[in-house]
Amino acid sequence: MKALKVLGLSVLALSLANCAPSAKQLKEAVEKDPSIVFAAIEKDPEQFIEVVNKAAQGAQKKAQEKAVAEEAKKRDEEFKNPLKPQIDEGRVIMGPKDAKITIVEYSDFECPYCAKGYSTIEEVMKAYPKDVRILYKHLPLDFHPMAMPSARYFEAIAMQDHAKAEKFYHQVFENQGELRAKKEGFLKEVAKKAGVDMKRLEKDLKDEKITKQIEADMEEARKFNFSGTPGFLINGVSLRGAYPFSEFKDIIDRELGGGKEPKK
Repeated sequence: MKALKVLGLSVLALSLANCAPSAKQLKEAVEKDPSIVFAAIEKDPEQFIEVVNKAAQGAQKKAQEKAVAEEAKKRDEEFKNPLKPQIDEGRVIMGPKDAKITIVEYSDFECPYCAKGYSTIEEVMKAYPKDVRILYKHLPLDFHPMAMPSARYFEAIAMQDHAKAEKFYHQVFENQGELRAKKEGFLKEVAKKAGVDMKRLEKDLKDEKITKQIEADMEEARKFNFSGTPGFLINGVSLRGAYPFSEFKDIIDRELGGGKEPKK
């Protein structure tokens, strides 16, 4: 009804242009007799739809511009005061230990958007092989039944060998369809192919340390207001969602350039 009133004001303004009525008068007229608007729509419905679509597109564009501006402002603030996740050097860290950029990834092994995020991270690692390292943290979502078991397998395998845990990470994300279809059977297959000691794995999966580690990851994600997956902290600068490579590149290049905003 609100949209119809706005359109009615425009139609009525055109029909009464010579009289130059005030906005208040137009508003009162439409509120008193909404049939004015309906009659105008019936007379030219195609124009009505065109006007509505144009208005919707304009509103959407303004909303997007506002969101981009707010995101840019927030990002500038995080460059000045980066978020500070716990960096445990004893965990699985993919990439050179002395890399200038640490990306903390809060993710879910079953999430399709996380699979997209994984592909982008692979692209990032190829583009910056000496400058970027990845610390994978867990944010398993309740509606992904295999997310928590996968997280536990990853950490249990890491207790044996970090390189084997890294192989597991790649295989699960690259074969999410099999994870959903075969469930834990697939996790066992991947572990075996990675050369994991299966008897020790079965024991380690029950270790309370793993439960505490995953809970700590989830709590940290919540602290940084990551409610969905994936989420990333690039030297403390956040990206919330499966952003394209270009967004990661902008932040990484700015970090490597000493925090200065890249020239355009």
